[in-house]
Amino acid sequence: MLDRMLRRVEAGGRAGRPGRAVLMRGRRRVGKSRLAEEFVERASVPYLFFTASAQPSTEADLRLFTEAAASSDLPGAGLFRDQTPGSWDAALRLLAEALPEDRPCVVILDEMPYLVANDRGFEGTLQKLFDRELSRRPVLLLCIGSDLAMMEALNDYGRPFHQRATEMVIPPLSPADVAAMLDLRPAEAIDAHLITGGLPLILDEWPAGASVNGYLAEALADPTSALLVSAERALAAEFPVEAQARRVLGAIGYGERTFSLIGRAAGGLQQASLNRALQLLLAKRLIEAATPLSTRPSRETRYVVAGPYLRFWLTFLGPYLDEVERGRGDLVLARIESSWTSWRGRAIEPVIRESLRRLPEGILPEGTKAIGGYWTRTNTPEIDIVGADREPIAKHITMVGSIKWLENREFDPHDLAELVIQRSQLPGADNSTPLLAVSRGGITTAGVAAIGPDDLLAAWRNVPTPTPGERL
Repeated sequence: MLDRMLRRVEAGGRAGRPGRAVLMRGRRRVGKSRLAEEFVERASVPYLFFTASAQPSTEADLRLFTEAAASSDLPGAGLFRDQTPGSWDAALRLLAEALPEDRPCVVILDEMPYLVANDRGFEGTLQKLFDRELSRRPVLLLCIGSDLAMMEALNDYGRPFHQRATEMVIPPLSPADVAAMLDLRPAEAIDAHLITGGLPLILDEWPAGASVNGYLAEALADPTSALLVSAERALAAEFPVEAQARRVLGAIGYGERTFSLIGRAAGGLQQASLNRALQLLLAKRLIEAATPLSTRPSRETRYVVAGPYLRFWLTFLGPYLDEVERGRGDLVLARIESSWTSWRGRAIEPVIRESLRRLPEGILPEGTKAIGGYWTRTNTPEIDIVGADREPIAKHITMVGSIKWLENREFDPHDLAELVIQRSQLPGADNSTPLLAVSRGGITTAGVAAIGPDDLLAAWRNVPTPTPGERL
C-alpha cells in the first residue's frame, strides 16, 4: 500500500500537487515503525524519519526534529545545520525547502500523538503547511501513532487535517499468519495467537514448531523476553500517571467483567472515579464494552480487555514479574498450566467471533451481519454465539451457537440438548433458528452445523471453503 502511494507521488497530481499524506495507526508493538523503516529502505528514495519524544515539551521535539532533518539524506538537509526553529511553522517551512523537486521522497513523523498533545496548534500548522507547501512537493508524508482514538480523530470532520490524508490501519498478525510463521497446526496456532496477540516481536522469539509449554518455559526464563516486557512498556507509555486506570485495567484483566465487581477488585473505587477510568480505557481502546445481542434491549454491559496478548499478560504475567526476575519463572509456568484450560475457554470467545465475521458468504445463515453473545445478570442463560441482522438490538436472530474448545472433547448430544435449551431462552430465537457448534475436538451429533480450527484459520486467509458439516 505504501509503495502504491509513493508511485502516485512520483506520477504527480492534479493542479501540480503530487504530495500525499497517510495517517497510520495501530497498537503499540505491532510493527508500525519497523514497517516504515523497511518501506523507505526498499524504496531507495531520500527520506526523513523523525520520532517525537514523550516529554511534554515542544522545544524538545523541535530540537530532535532539527537534528533528525540535518542528519537525513534529504537534498536540503544542510539547511537545518546550526538552525534552531522556534515554532513548528518555521520548522516545516524549512522542511519544505529541503525537499527535492525532481524526485519523490518520504517524510515520517512517528509518535504523532505526542506532537499533538504537546502543541495544540500543531494540527493546524501541519494542515496549513501541507496545503501551501508540502502538497506541492513530490513527498509522501507518513504520520504514525499508537493512540488509536487520537489518530482516528485527526481525519474527522471539523479537524484541520480532515480529508487530507489516507488512513491506514496496521493490525497484529492474524491466527493464519501465526500458523504460517511458526509452522503450527490450526488449533495450536490459535493457542499461540491467544498468548502473543499476533505481535511480531513476540512471535519472532517463538521457535518454529514449538508447543505452548515449550515456548513459555523458554520465555519465562528470560526477564527481558518480548513476551514479558512488551505490555509493560506499552502500558507505561499509555498511563505515565494514571494509577487508577491501571488498577481498573488490572481488575478487568484478572477476569472481572461487570461494573460493580471491577470497582470492588480495583480497591473499592467510587462510582465517579470508576466511570472516569473506564471511559479513559475505552477511549484508548484498551478495553471493550459489550452488551447482550438479542431482539430485546439490555443494560447488562460487560467489559473485556481488548487484544489477546494483553489479556494473557494481565492474567498470568504482569502480577508475577518479580518471580521471573528472581529466576522463578517455573512458578509462573506452573500457574499458567493449572489455569490454562479454563482461561483459554473464555479468552477464545472474541477470537472465534471475529473469525466467524470473516467467513465467506454462504457458510453462515443468510442475513447474518452481526455476531455477539447473550447473557443475563444471573448468566441464565449465557450463550457463546448469537448471529443477527444488526446490533446492538436485532430485528432477526439468524443463529445460536456454542463454543467447546477442549482437546479430545467433542461436541456431543448432551451439548446439543443444552444449546437447544439456551436457544429457547434467547429473545428473538425460536425452534427454527439454526444452531452452530464451534469445536476444537470435532462433533458427534446431527442437527447442528460445525466449525473447526481449520475453518477459523481459512476465514483469516480469506479463502472460500465448502460449507463445513451440515449447511445452516
